[in-house]
Amino acid sequence: MPSLRKKDLQPRVVPKSKHETRPPLWKVWISASRPHTLSASLAPCLVGYSITSTSLPYYPDLTIVFFRWLLFCFFIQLATNLHNDYADWAKGADTDERVGQIRATQKGWLSPQDTASAATLNLVMALIVGFPMIPPGGDTIFWFVLLSSCFNAVAYTGGPYPLGYIGLGNVSIAYWGLGDVFCFLYFGLIAVLTIPYLVLRYQDVPGEEIFDMLKPLLLQALPASFLSTAIIVVNNLRDRHTDALAHKRTLAVRFGALFCKLEYSSLVLLSYLSALYSMVENSSRWYG
Repeated sequence: MPSLRKKDLQPRVVPKSKHETRPPLWKVWISASRPHTLSASLAPCLVGYSITSTSLPYYPDLTIVFFRWLLFCFFIQLATNLHNDYADWAKGADTDERVGQIRATQKGWLSPQDTASAATLNLVMALIVGFPMIPPGGDTIFWFVLLSSCFNAVAYTGGPYPLGYIGLGNVSIAYWGLGDVFCFLYFGLIAVLTIPYLVLRYQDVPGEEIFDMLKPLLLQALPASFLSTAIIVVNNLRDRHTDALAHKRTLAVRFGALFCKLEYSSLVLLSYLSALYSMVENSSRWYG
């Protein structure tokens, strides 16, 4: 098993512009954690809350379930953002030529140890929030959601820490070009459908009935999945030149800018078409 080299977590000297100064520490942490991106977690959770309240039997603690799940999603996304700040630096994707928001590790404002540790702290907080949500008697599906979410937070970009400790230092969802699939599932379908799934589990609905009740909700979760994926497509389009130099094989790098633009347009169009179809379907159910 490969060991984690000391230099993987050591600060790297980064050339700075003579006009560039380090912001206050609190601003640096805000830049690294990127809280403005949390809307990508908030939106699907709101969809999940909405379809649960309108499509499933009344559950008095729905709001509590919503806020707990939302908090879990927030911690997972913050961990993903912070680990991405560290890992893209470690893999060489974040350079002075990078277009877009400043990355704290690449600028030398935070050490790799700082951002990697902050990502780990957020994962611990996510588990602290998530474990009490496990239905009584346990639930294999929800256990998988919790643990795979934490794994994906670091596997999205990969890097020597922490996956190097278990021999998976070369694993990277984004560098393999699977970031779109990750966003579609975890920032779409799973983020939306976990809320109604938990509510049904808490009400002791049998497993087969749960999946029968969730099937009609799947269509209502698709718009959030398409739009969440569209976000990462735009990011990959912006970063395709520096990603190519770092061997980050996103779809934008593999197939080019035109493909990315067509993919983005298709995702946005599909989000509206699926929402319209869902609205018509529900209208026929209510009034037919």
